[in-house]
Amino acid sequence: MTSVDAIVVGAGPNGLAAAVTLARAGLSVTVYERASTIGGGARTAELTLPGFHHDVGSAIHPMALASPFFRAFGLAERISLVVPELSYAQPLDGGRAALAWRDLDRTAEDLGRDGAAWAALFRPLVENVDAIAEISGSALLRLPRHPRALVQLGLRVLEQGTPDWNSRFREFAAPALLTGVIAHAIRPLPSLAAAAAGIVLATHAHARGWPVPIGGSQSITDALAADLIAHGGRIVTDTAVSSLRELPSSTVVLLDTSPRALLELAGDSVPDRYARSLRRFRYGNGIAKIDYALSGPVPWADARLAQTATLHLGGYRAETAGGELEVARGRLPRSPYVLVAQPSAFDASRAPAGKHVLWAYTHVPHGSTADRGAAITAQIERFAPGFRDLILASTSTTAIDVEFSNPNYIGGDISAGGVDLMQLLRRPTMFDPWHTPVQGVYLCSSSTSPGPGVHGMAGWNAARSALRHEFGITDDVDLAP
Repeated sequence: MTSVDAIVVGAGPNGLAAAVTLARAGLSVTVYERASTIGGGARTAELTLPGFHHDVGSAIHPMALASPFFRAFGLAERISLVVPELSYAQPLDGGRAALAWRDLDRTAEDLGRDGAAWAALFRPLVENVDAIAEISGSALLRLPRHPRALVQLGLRVLEQGTPDWNSRFREFAAPALLTGVIAHAIRPLPSLAAAAAGIVLATHAHARGWPVPIGGSQSITDALAADLIAHGGRIVTDTAVSSLRELPSSTVVLLDTSPRALLELAGDSVPDRYARSLRRFRYGNGIAKIDYALSGPVPWADARLAQTATLHLGGYRAETAGGELEVARGRLPRSPYVLVAQPSAFDASRAPAGKHVLWAYTHVPHGSTADRGAAITAQIERFAPGFRDLILASTSTTAIDVEFSNPNYIGGDISAGGVDLMQLLRRPTMFDPWHTPVQGVYLCSSSTSPGPGVHGMAGWNAARSALRHEFGITDDVDLAP
């Protein structure tokens, strides 16, 4: 087999971000992907009926405009993104909803008596959004370049991640709205780690918005792949790698895999101490997902909800937190938190004329085999009476199905590792978490810092670590279009 400078195993967003960075540095790069299509958690496919294009993983991309990697890569110049004025929303009973507009002042005005408290919570973070993006996109133990922004973020995380989380608010809509985005982390609430992730996402909602990629998440993957190939890289699909010994000779190997897979691939070459760290790495609870083909738009009881691509269905704060606690205890909640995306409301290419796609998931215990399609449908119907009548077809996916589709999502854990405070500090190790003690081997998946999401940061960080350690390249390479 032909020798190359760098091999990447796994063609998810992080693997491709790593490959692009290495190729831009002038290295020869080959990417191996076990599946027949590339993208991992950023793929789009016809999952229900012909002509209905569903996102297999992520559907809405808060980090597309915020991620330091995607900003350096110029993603917004390479693909078409629609940014709704209404970033996300929390439907409530009685035909009402709490709304997070991209305009912070408009959001505050809609929240009534809690509007000033909401604005005070987010304004300092929105004004320092680039610093917040840098802090959240790097290893947490790195010496901060923006200490003031770090303190501002930390104080808000301490408030919203502890039992004191209701002290700021006097009514119910604002805390419900915030809980919806905090609950993305699949943790019992309140939680420091979940609060950190949610507050950062909500900050981006008010700063640059939560974009919808035209053509689906696949457009992000395709842009990364096109740049890699344009700079001499190669992608080989339908190729499962079961051992590093199977790979051609190379200076470095970057693994867009779980820590568990790293152990399997590297075998006896993994030092005992590091192997113990990888074995201690914990995988979190999972998701059960359903994709719908619809004959028309969702009939939300609050018509304003048609203006957003992202909705969090869980009722008020106590109800959402109660459902997440049930999942943490290994049970299926009767009233589940459901995350809904309606991309075809902003991208007509996703479905035939007049038709729509809808993407939704709920949290379930790790490794669950439960089909939650009926429970998800019921929760949508609760806030959109008549929804069932629009369903032309649907495809329901269990947590085990999610793992089968993407081995990085062990037990259905789309975060590729539990999101708790210790595992944000040790993901999977402290300090340079991408650099392994196995000669020339790096880990570049979401199981490394900064964690889950389609942002490319884990891959970019791993590639920069490899360039520094193996090739003596310390300057950032130009990624611009």
